[in-house]
Amino acid sequence: MNSLPTVSASTDLASAASTRRRLLPRAVLVGLLLVVAAAFPFLAKGYVIFQATMVLSYAVALLGLNIVTGYNGQISLGHGAFYAIGAYTSAILMEQAGMPYWATVLAAGVVCLVAGYVFGLPALKLEGLYLALATFALAVATPQLLKYKHLESWTGGVQGIVLMKPDAPLGLPLSQDQWLYLFSLAVALVMFWLAHNLLGSGVGRAIVAIRDNPIAAETMGVNNRHYKASVFGVSAMYTGIGGALSAIAVQFVAPDSFTMFLSISLLVGIVVGGIGTISGAIYGAVFIMFVPSAAEKVSKAAPWAVYGLVLILFVFVMPGGVAGLLRKLRQRRSA
Repeated sequence: MNSLPTVSASTDLASAASTRRRLLPRAVLVGLLLVVAAAFPFLAKGYVIFQATMVLSYAVALLGLNIVTGYNGQISLGHGAFYAIGAYTSAILMEQAGMPYWATVLAAGVVCLVAGYVFGLPALKLEGLYLALATFALAVATPQLLKYKHLESWTGGVQGIVLMKPDAPLGLPLSQDQWLYLFSLAVALVMFWLAHNLLGSGVGRAIVAIRDNPIAAETMGVNNRHYKASVFGVSAMYTGIGGALSAIAVQFVAPDSFTMFLSISLLVGIVVGGIGTISGAIYGAVFIMFVPSAAEKVSKAAPWAVYGLVLILFVFVMPGGVAGLLRKLRQRRSA
């Protein structure tokens, strides 16, 4: 009679031990990567540090797009608009209101959260390609709105806004590039941690349920309308924070920096990195940061042709993205 609890307890202990053995190498790997990321600005120089900072800003933006597209199933071709809104919010507050750069990043997130939620409510009536076209229209219209003459006093019109790069606080012996990289790294870590907790909670399971079967999710008590609009807002917030980080790093914003090709590049980034994955945002950010410039070095006459060939190669070799390929390799190794 007493053997059943003993067997059950032994099974639980074995399962817990197996889980610890599986998670320990991953935790060690994550710790090593964090150490390397923190030490990077002290090992690299100038422009390389700037490129790494831009990778972090793109990674935050791609994470936001992956939340709405990869996890919730809403196809968006307009997140370049929210990237622009975040960048301009940060630039305007720094230039005209004298707000500290770190506070403008928070403000950009709040502004984009509201803008994304407001846009997401009417867009709920659209699905699939129709939603993609509606968001694409937003991406096309945003640069023209930024050039609108009645907004020039805020946006600077075609000339844009020039910013000053912040110095390290408290007299820290860091260059501007080093400090801005570390600041962007801290923001990115917080955003990735929040996304991991959100998607691993009951809310995250509801978000995925809407993507997989919206009718079944509604039957189980999930408010599809509320969740979709909220996810769109959270996604826009992430992308806006990425845009704010890029504006501070580049020290300049202009309408022509946020064309429709930016939205397409962001979508390409989550496909290459891995749709429906958190780590895929990092791989996708590296891709959209370095592959276009590398393609231009290969062929100055037809850089987009080289870019297209590389993209096709990625899709054929890694249909699940870089994150999907790495997951398969881990599964084969464990098997």
